[in-house]
Amino acid sequence: MSPTLTSITGQFDYWRDANMPAPLPPAEGVRIIIGCGTSYNLALAVAAAMNACGLHALAVPAGEWTIRSHAYLAKGVKIDCVIALSRSGETTETVQATAASNARGQKTIGITCAQDSALSTVAQTAIEFATHSSEGIVMTCSASLMLLAGYALAGLSIDDALATQAQAALQALDAIPPSAYSERTHFVFLGGGAHYGVSLEGALKLQEMAICYTQGFHPGEYRHGPVSLVDQRTAVIMLYHTDTCEEEALLVKELQAKGAWVLGLGGPGDASINVTSVGDLSGAEVLPALQLLGERYAQAHRIDTSTPRHLTKVVMLDSE
Repeated sequence: MSPTLTSITGQFDYWRDANMPAPLPPAEGVRIIIGCGTSYNLALAVAAAMNACGLHALAVPAGEWTIRSHAYLAKGVKIDCVIALSRSGETTETVQATAASNARGQKTIGITCAQDSALSTVAQTAIEFATHSSEGIVMTCSASLMLLAGYALAGLSIDDALATQAQAALQALDAIPPSAYSERTHFVFLGGGAHYGVSLEGALKLQEMAICYTQGFHPGEYRHGPVSLVDQRTAVIMLYHTDTCEEEALLVKELQAKGAWVLGLGGPGDASINVTSVGDLSGAEVLPALQLLGERYAQAHRIDTSTPRHLTKVVMLDSE
């Protein structure tokens, strides 16, 4: 078993052992969620979940928050806190953005999967998790843990049952023969609300792990131009949301008629996976399955996911 596969399939005990943070209290100001790469995708999901729970939040790429925060938030808007996500806690842009937030007088919270990291040191409050020892360059268990932490801050209930449900979804994905999708070369991940960030993360995982062309969109937006690329080479991964299942099922039928093979997570498709969680939590339930999709597709093309092309485990920029 590859190290990446080991970290994907072995992550659920880490979910159960993790000490999740308490929900954030109501506040007048906005919560800014920052990160880079996977962590920014998670930030998008967390911000959407917070807004759905009545907590005003905005996701911003960490580098952007440092150099042009004015482009994302009007002058004078009150900021309750800045929440930074970084697996290693050493990502240059994220550490710099957290330090810049401190300098502006903003409260900062760091969420990381490394103890005593630069982020834990610079953030006023540090939330740290232990991630799977086999995890390599590609973020798997750590991504799940940080998403769960963000959802816990939003006020969603994270319990052991969610880990069991996520493991069942992963096993259901593994029961789908890779031959059903391995010859497809254009993958589209669709999800609305908090599922949009999770969809982007699924697309990024497949892209990183298998050097595959992927895209991510809100479901309704896909009709407005991007649908022109759909043909018999297309696979669509639909993350159904409880609020919009009927509309998303109609879109799936349209895409199937155009030649796409569809994997429905929580709804109909050429292959479907049952999802037990309701609302935004279902995105966390299917995230490990999305990670496994990348691994299985890579295996079908004899690509080693432990050494993804051009990537390093931590992005640290030269200060000169």
